[in-house]
Amino acid sequence: MGLRPGIWLMKQEDNGSGSGDRLVRWLLRPASRPWQVVSLAVLLGVCVSTSLRANWGSDNAFVVKAAQTLLAGGSPYEDKRFLYLPSAVIMAIPEALLPRGVLRWLLPVGMSGMLGIGWLAALRMFAVPLRSRFAFGGFAVFALAYKPYVNLVLIGNWTAISAAALPVALLLAQRRSWVAAGVVVGVAIACKPMLVPIGLLFLIARQWRGLAAAVLVPLGLSLAGALVMPSPMLFFTKTLPFLFQGQDAYALPWDASPIAVLPRLGVPEPLAVLVAFAGAGAGLWAAWTRWRRADDADGGELRLVETACMVMLAAFLVSRPSFDHYLLVVLPLLLASAVRAGSMPRSPWFWLALTPQVALLPWPSELAHKRRAYKDMATLCGLAFLLARRGLRSGRVTLDPVTTAGSPPRTEPECAATPAESASRTAF
Repeated sequence: MGLRPGIWLMKQEDNGSGSGDRLVRWLLRPASRPWQVVSLAVLLGVCVSTSLRANWGSDNAFVVKAAQTLLAGGSPYEDKRFLYLPSAVIMAIPEALLPRGVLRWLLPVGMSGMLGIGWLAALRMFAVPLRSRFAFGGFAVFALAYKPYVNLVLIGNWTAISAAALPVALLLAQRRSWVAAGVVVGVAIACKPMLVPIGLLFLIARQWRGLAAAVLVPLGLSLAGALVMPSPMLFFTKTLPFLFQGQDAYALPWDASPIAVLPRLGVPEPLAVLVAFAGAGAGLWAAWTRWRRADDADGGELRLVETACMVMLAAFLVSRPSFDHYLLVVLPLLLASAVRAGSMPRSPWFWLALTPQVALLPWPSELAHKRRAYKDMATLCGLAFLLARRGLRSGRVTLDPVTTAGSPPRTEPECAATPAESASRTAF
């Protein structure tokens, strides 16, 4: 019978993570009331500040406009910048019915709420207490310091739905509810087809019913949407060709895909395409290798998270376009895995890869505007390389039982992420 998460403390050989374990123990303690208030104030401040800016909801506006066009009797795909499935038009109708003044305040809160759901689900993957310092402070610092977070809340891109759906789906899969996970992924794809690559996770895990749910849910919703709109075939004749060519010059300055960035640095486009696809292929091989290395006897959540994130990062290397906020789909999961010894956030290279996205660093103006994609590609490629390296390595994980003084090994800990502590400390 499989072991429940938290019964064992995973230790990577020659990891040297003693100080990291002490920091994790401190972060897993309950957050005080002032700690909670300050963290929530930071999140509310981000929402309010974005609501007051003139360009709030710029990406969401394309989806709302598509729904308004449908309600007026037109085809949403007449607008070449509406790039989602027909099902997304139906889901955007409630937004189209709201007054603009109301939407101005609700949209940033909704975007932050979606990202918060993803963060909470990622924490539960590793059984982190939701009232811990890590839960409150980690998300607040992430929102304040990680610039793509603010960008996503500002523009209202529906990437936030995928950022919520992937951790929820993996949490369900970790609990052996693969069909429910497929439904969650399918609904997210119906809103925005970003999680299509996650179908590979169901494939390599041989979860055929979950895969069927992930395919049939968006297919059924899209067919329903196509039946109520004029000229749905424009999606195939106009929208898909526009998307496959990487959109146009409007999106190019923010496209972080190596296929788009390397030619701007002087690399011939065929070579850039080859490099990007080679990297994506290596990433998929690393994901397959990581899944086959079932060394997580504590429940396999780290294997599940790293495999799914590697699949998504591989897809981002070749997708056109690939924007900075796409990484919000995988980062909450990777950050939450920091409670596991030997996880990727325990490495300083992980934080170095995220450095180009730190909001408080004074980057040159040309890297903050038209050439921002250079920084974004550096972060994307850095994270993909680090996670692929973890997937391909043949390291072994040793497991030590968590015990307290004068008592046998615990089998039902309250905090599954809490490492072993000294006899003078009490587990919570």
